[in-house]
Amino acid sequence: MKFVLILYYSQKGSVLGLARQLARGVEAAGADAMLRTVPKISAECEAVAPTVPEAGAPYVTHEDLQRCIGLAVGSPSRFGNMAAALKYFWDGTATLWQNGALVGKPATVFGASGSLHGGNEGTLLSMLPPLLHHGMLAVGLPYSEPDLLSITRGGGTPYGATHVSGSEGDPHPSGAESRLAFAQGKRLAKIALRLDEGPRV
Repeated sequence: MKFVLILYYSQKGSVLGLARQLARGVEAAGADAMLRTVPKISAECEAVAPTVPEAGAPYVTHEDLQRCIGLAVGSPSRFGNMAAALKYFWDGTATLWQNGALVGKPATVFGASGSLHGGNEGTLLSMLPPLLHHGMLAVGLPYSEPDLLSITRGGGTPYGATHVSGSEGDPHPSGAESRLAFAQGKRLAKIALRLDEGPRV
């Protein structure tokens, strides 16, 4: 099965909403989409996350990363950075890095914040270094997408789709945000399928 892995961390549903739109785009391009998440980090040292999450997508495994033909990574903004749970996951992927398991695979990023100036672009940029260290190929969102040029009250950047939940904390992406996420997923899948046909880059 050729699948694109959509790895996200979402506490209030905003990033999950975008992840689902990316998945729709991936499937529209003819690939399967696999949604996965990471456990929450606890401030208590004794706390242990359950092996299987109580709700939502299963936890990601290193095998998921090895088997995917493309990767989308999503996080809420935490002061302009990816969430600690996602960073913690990447910190544990040294074996994959040593083996070059992700080299040549296309990857893209997406995220969400509570306000227009809540750090979305910084968060997206903070997710790129681990992908580049793994030798992955960064895939952005081109300005050929009309919504990138017309959005003034919602999310959307050339680095990747974003959602702005606003003061009400609305987790549902707007029409424009959904279209951008869909387009991003579709673009990633098309590139992944094309690269999968040939030798690794």
